[in-house]
Amino acid sequence: MHTESIEYQADGERRVGYLAVDRARGTKRPGILIAHEASGVSEVVKTRARKLAELGYVAFAMDYVGDGVVLQGLEKTAALLEKYRDAPERIRAVGRASLDVLRAQPECDATKLAAIGYCYGGAAVLELARDGADIACTVGFHAQLSTKHPTDAQKIRGKVLACIGADDPWVPAEQRLAFEQEMRAANVDWRLHVYGGAVHGFANPDADRLKNPALAYHRPSHERSWRAMIDLFEETFGPL
Repeated sequence: MHTESIEYQADGERRVGYLAVDRARGTKRPGILIAHEASGVSEVVKTRARKLAELGYVAFAMDYVGDGVVLQGLEKTAALLEKYRDAPERIRAVGRASLDVLRAQPECDATKLAAIGYCYGGAAVLELARDGADIACTVGFHAQLSTKHPTDAQKIRGKVLACIGADDPWVPAEQRLAFEQEMRAANVDWRLHVYGGAVHGFANPDADRLKNPALAYHRPSHERSWRAMIDLFEETFGPL
């Protein structure tokens, strides 16, 4: 297993992403872009990248915090998210630059790309898809589903999967309904999985450390949503 930190520029700032790839396979294979939770490229994010690499994918975790920093506390992350929500073109620019890094890896089949994201990272990859990026499928885990530009969904070029906790106070039922309407209006190949007993952060084993009632790890939903993602990858790219 080869892993490394990769520096690159996006939206006028230095970024430090994380690459994981099994170079012993010796063949080109699909590339998966990972967008982290608002805290940054944490050890949880790096573990996800390594798991995908073990399955045979080329995995690259983008950095939308900047400088490879991992933020501590909800107050700091709230300020970060505000700048992207107010100007979605900025997170789209970071996504495009990060996708270029993934595409440039020698093991990556640039015709087979996917993007996945967690919490605001899920919103980030959905914005990347809405920007018309050449990604075959997009997966958001407990992702914010709303956007300032819903009509941009007509630019989506691949399949979309959103995995949401049924009791997530930050992604309520009306937001899910608006997302469904957005996907239908744009004729997207989409699916929405709603997991009972899960709130925000259900796929992050560190979620409970924040001691916020809106956030909690939920192992069954984590495992079920991961399997749903792998099923979509296999449907889209075929077996590795």
